[in-house]
Amino acid sequence: MFPLGGAGLSGRGFPEAEFEARCAKAQAKMAKAGLAALLVTSEPEVRYFTGYLTRFWESPTRPWFLIVPASGKPIAVIPSIGAALMRQTWIDDIRTWSAPDLRDDGVSLLADTLREVVPEGGQIGLPDGHETHLRMPLADLHRVQTDIGGRRVSGDSGILRALRMVKSDAEIAKIETACAIAGRAFGRVPEIARAGVPLEEVYRRFQMLCLEEGADWVSYLAGGAEQGGYGDVISPATDAPLQAGDVLMLDTGVVWDGYFSDFDRNWAIGPAPPAVKDAHARLIEASDAAFAVAKPGVTAAELFRAMNDVVAADGGTDAGRLGHGLGMSLTEWPSLIPSDHTVLEAGMVLTLEPGIAVGDKILVHEEDIVITTTGARFLSPRAGRELPEL
Repeated sequence: MFPLGGAGLSGRGFPEAEFEARCAKAQAKMAKAGLAALLVTSEPEVRYFTGYLTRFWESPTRPWFLIVPASGKPIAVIPSIGAALMRQTWIDDIRTWSAPDLRDDGVSLLADTLREVVPEGGQIGLPDGHETHLRMPLADLHRVQTDIGGRRVSGDSGILRALRMVKSDAEIAKIETACAIAGRAFGRVPEIARAGVPLEEVYRRFQMLCLEEGADWVSYLAGGAEQGGYGDVISPATDAPLQAGDVLMLDTGVVWDGYFSDFDRNWAIGPAPPAVKDAHARLIEASDAAFAVAKPGVTAAELFRAMNDVVAADGGTDAGRLGHGLGMSLTEWPSLIPSDHTVLEAGMVLTLEPGIAVGDKILVHEEDIVITTTGARFLSPRAGRELPEL
């Protein structure tokens, strides 16, 4: 049993079979795409194949590499500071260097390993699609490409995206736990928010509630509070006190065992005018409309249309999308937009996030769902149509 890579009594981690299955699926897709190896460099990608969970990724100083060969276990090529933790996962082959090294920050070690596991003329896949990034200096990538001889670096043919979009039952359970934690914290907002309390204090104390309810950390918190709605949903909190007539919204992404929740809730400070109450009810109607049609075979674009048809008549918001995937990252593929025709599959976890205009302000509502073989199921505790009052 591994503290990171194996499931313990607390439900944390995963059994080794989870990672074996992930690698087997990746290697089957690699064979079809003609890839001799995958090279991944970002936190969720490395963790997907290893279970390596640490907040040390907040430091941008050191690069981290993981190679998934055509067969067998992944190989970690990482700074020596991470070796002890990586040994707690299911990974056996851990190759390290003393980092940071201003002349050769893992470049030679990575190139040597790639030459070892990839035959001459073989192709090495790097995630290259939307929502991916390369976490190493461009100059070092060029050096690796030069040092691997006749081997070629290319895109990964969407393999990582396809793998991460569909969650296992164990992953879904972790997301549901995170949602339950956030739901309990939202239920305690009346303890901390009322007229006269500065918004920044509400933010600070809400994060404390999330931690009290079991979150490992609160990676994301946004929202707003203004008369009759709010101007946007991403600005930092100010010291302005809540006052009667405000609508308070909190949107949080709490993390439990490396998996996110992502949903919001709205409250009226004192009695809300009819237009605000009606707008909130319309948002619930919109998310319910998407929930009703969400099932395998439906596309992301169809969920967008189900929500947009409800809110557009009263003035939707120009948020760019009305929801997205959710998992090890706060936002994942797909995007609920008109042009995303990703076909839903059982095991996908999505947010439903319609927005609506109220005069010159907006209201936004968000829920988390999982696609099942027969339809969808709420992971967040579903909100009612009535706007709660503080």
